[in-house]
Amino acid sequence: MNDTAKPNLSELKIDRDATDGGGRRRLVLIAAVAAVTLAVIVILIVGSRSTPVVEVAIARAPASSASATVLNASGYVEPRRKATVSAKITGKVTEVLVDEGMAVEAGQVLARLDDSDARRRFEAVRAQREVAAASIDELEVNLAEARRTQRRTLELHDDGVASQQDLDSANAAVDALEAQIVVARANLEAAQAQLEVTAQDLENYTVRAPFAGIAVSKDAQPGEMVSPVSAGGGFTRTGISTIVDMSSLEIEVDVNESHIAKVYPGQPADAVLDAYPDWHIPATVRTIIPTADRQKATVKVRLTFDQLDPRILPDMGVKVAFREDADHERVEEGAKALVPQSAVSTRAGQTVVFIVEDDTVERRAVSVGRALGSDIEVTAGVAPGDRVVVSTTGDLSDGQRVTVKS
Repeated sequence: MNDTAKPNLSELKIDRDATDGGGRRRLVLIAAVAAVTLAVIVILIVGSRSTPVVEVAIARAPASSASATVLNASGYVEPRRKATVSAKITGKVTEVLVDEGMAVEAGQVLARLDDSDARRRFEAVRAQREVAAASIDELEVNLAEARRTQRRTLELHDDGVASQQDLDSANAAVDALEAQIVVARANLEAAQAQLEVTAQDLENYTVRAPFAGIAVSKDAQPGEMVSPVSAGGGFTRTGISTIVDMSSLEIEVDVNESHIAKVYPGQPADAVLDAYPDWHIPATVRTIIPTADRQKATVKVRLTFDQLDPRILPDMGVKVAFREDADHERVEEGAKALVPQSAVSTRAGQTVVFIVEDDTVERRAVSVGRALGSDIEVTAGVAPGDRVVVSTTGDLSDGQRVTVKS
């Protein structure tokens, strides 16, 4: 009989207490990992939806005399008086007394050239003039003596003591000295003229401003050679500084020749600088240049600013809206405000603008009228003084918080 004990399967069981403890720990660990992952995702989503930065403009009240725009053009601010100042002669710069942005007066010294040779010539000619002047003094003394001798000889001749030959010799001496004085005075005038020439030559080594204005460039440094004409390749400068008369700033635009009939001298216009898109500057057409550019099919038109401002600088880009004159002015009925055209957009077939109030945007439906240059009339939905969004770094939605660009 086999006494080997058989296994009792009923005694086999799982220790559920031990198993439940390990499972709970695993569940807690998984939950903690999931919570951390969810937090990271939320942070990434929130970070990706940062507050948009917006640029705003103030809605303006339409002027009662607003006139319709008949033509738009673009160009640049140009001065009527602008000069690159140079020396009249070729020489080496010894001193530059002007810098960019400096205001200069007419006749102010801008630079000096090496005038050592010219100064020596001037001193030599001046010495010659002094010699010529001194010779006249000597001849006048001799003439006075000759005239006294002439009078004594005449008296002796009348008394029968002096001969006629003695009297003729005395008269000849006076005449000769008078002739020498005439020649000496002519020599003095010639010396004086030569002195003035050398003085002008010496002055040419000093460079002066031709008119009052602002120096916009400094083109030479001490030690460089300058010349009124190009010489010596790239080693010779042709200018000292460029001066601009800021009181002569005006606008130069190119108008398509097919529209030039809409422009005439004295026509009012509205100018907007690219640097200041919200600043509208009144201007007036000064002249139409009577020639066309066959390559571009344009005609140049020059306009003057009705009032100059220090913010207006040469070579700035500018957009011009030519207006109807006072005899053709008309006001759009119901226009409530003027806003930049960039503030108006179309959403779901509806014309809207975004208004900023307390760093929150409000989407507002509007009705618009005419375009006036870079602006547009709003007949409903916007009031003067409202802050409208003209640009943004992200998509906007009603009630969204934004950061206003300062």
